[in-house]
Amino acid sequence: MELFDGRPVNTEGRLSREIRTYDFLDDLGIEYKRTDHEPADNMEACNEIDAVLGVLICKNLFLCNRQKTNFYLLMMPGDKKFKTKELSSQINSSRLSFAEPEDMLKYLDIEPGAVSIMGLMNDKDHGVQLLIDEDVLKGEYLGCHPCVCTSSLKIKTADVIERFLPATGHEYMTVHLVGED
Repeated sequence: MELFDGRPVNTEGRLSREIRTYDFLDDLGIEYKRTDHEPADNMEACNEIDAVLGVLICKNLFLCNRQKTNFYLLMMPGDKKFKTKELSSQINSSRLSFAEPEDMLKYLDIEPGAVSIMGLMNDKDHGVQLLIDEDVLKGEYLGCHPCVCTSSLKIKTADVIERFLPATGHEYMTVHLVGED
């Protein structure tokens, strides 16, 4: 794996959702580093990507309530364990579960394995509430996918919070997750 500045020069064979991500970031003047890789389906592969980017890639979970009336995108450090009970009490939503792949496509234009904050640019109706663990906000950079699981980005956290999110019309709620047994 190699680290590149910005978008790929040759976009042949790349999905339009990935190219739209680069277009969106470029239009906002947000700088980012990128690496291309095979889909990361285990922690060893994730650790290799993290090492190339020099940042811990966020764990991004797409959740919903039992009635499927509220959808949430949770960003948390990749090394923390997720406990639904811990989050439910903070957002006043019981019975949280993972949303269905068709809901990911509908709201974020993302498929399983590629869930990312970048998908919020596709949520024009603001149907998804962004939740960010406080530890993610402490880092100077964050790692995420550009709406596909075969590339990863390194972006300044401040650029995501202060420029990307306002451009999408989304706000976020800070949550505190301990992630311990």
